[in-house]
Amino acid sequence: MIDLRTLREDPEAVRASQRTRGESEVVVDALRSADERRRATVARADTLRAEQKQLGKQVGRSRGEDRDALLGRGKELAAEVRAAEADQAKADAELAELHALVPNLVHPDVPPGGEDDYVVLKEVGAPTTFDFEPADHLDLGTKIGALDTERGAKVSGARFYFLTGVGAQLQLALLNLAAAQATANGFTLMIPPVLVRPEIMAGTGFLGAHASEVYKLAEDDLYLVGTSEVPLAGYHAGEILDLSAGPRRYAGWSSCFRREAGSYGKDTRGIIRVHQFDKVEMFVYCQPADAEAEHARLLAWEEEMLAKIEVPYRVVDVAGGDLGSSAARKYDCEAWVPTQQRYRELTSTSNCTTFQARRLSVRYRDENNRPQTAATLNGTLATTRWIVAILENHQRADGSVRVPEALRPFLGRDVLTPN
Repeated sequence: MIDLRTLREDPEAVRASQRTRGESEVVVDALRSADERRRATVARADTLRAEQKQLGKQVGRSRGEDRDALLGRGKELAAEVRAAEADQAKADAELAELHALVPNLVHPDVPPGGEDDYVVLKEVGAPTTFDFEPADHLDLGTKIGALDTERGAKVSGARFYFLTGVGAQLQLALLNLAAAQATANGFTLMIPPVLVRPEIMAGTGFLGAHASEVYKLAEDDLYLVGTSEVPLAGYHAGEILDLSAGPRRYAGWSSCFRREAGSYGKDTRGIIRVHQFDKVEMFVYCQPADAEAEHARLLAWEEEMLAKIEVPYRVVDVAGGDLGSSAARKYDCEAWVPTQQRYRELTSTSNCTTFQARRLSVRYRDENNRPQTAATLNGTLATTRWIVAILENHQRADGSVRVPEALRPFLGRDVLTPN
């Protein structure tokens, strides 16, 4: 949730954020009105309760007709307090409903527009070229015994797959490389639960505009996570953290699940857009003043991983209309996919400022020992989709695939050869 103090002190900043996202400004004024109503009802209820308390003291000191009059007023006042508290409860509910509809305030430098209005910040490496007709990752993966999408569909349906033999080994090597890098940089490695309660899923912002992407187990009232960002965000829910020594950094290794609602007909071949995949995700709690610098660090760690798999990539500043509701700013790293002749997203990192932590009540103590809302950030270090870029960019004319040097100690081989 956004900070209501910002709404009160600078409503135009919230309106400007909505414009950058391409969303309605009407909700901003509706939220301001709800906030004013709620504060008015709180003030009235507090005033009446104070009067009721004072009246009680007077009753104890009074006698005769004065006491009877005060008791009569006490009954009237009790009814007024009940009505005021009912009004406050209604105002609380209205405010909460509208508050949940307003996404995070975007960073001032975020480009406006939608999915295609990103800004390319840099390109690293030249797009891979070959002196032969390159195969796509599915053909390559099938020939080297790494992928089986036909049996994946037979067992589970469309957008499911088996990683087989060297494919399973390649994914484990990739994720172990990411885990090793994370721990070397001070992250605590975590294997979190992949089923979470509704309040945790809602707290991270995934039950708003992206609710259709989430799998729900209705009988158990639990959600399957689409990223370990969700359980890691909930890990310290309701707590006050000690951030005096700097950010708390976690790296979550988990399976992830996405419904891919609305993607009918898109990326139906191979493993670019699937319902289940594995991922190592960085997650950080820090003081808000440190969030922007921490965001730059997360991006640098992602780029370090991309350099290790030796693929051309670019970094883009995602436009406001393509941000999730929790993100104030997001950078995507996109790798070159030769057979598609374009860059495809492999990883992203988001600065969620205090938006998630306010919902989940994650706080820290400032220099005056007063509780303040923490900031949260996330970023992907490796995921199943990276196999696409590795296979396609490192393929050879004979159908074999060169293993990037950094992966060789984890995989135990230099080349993946056709069966």
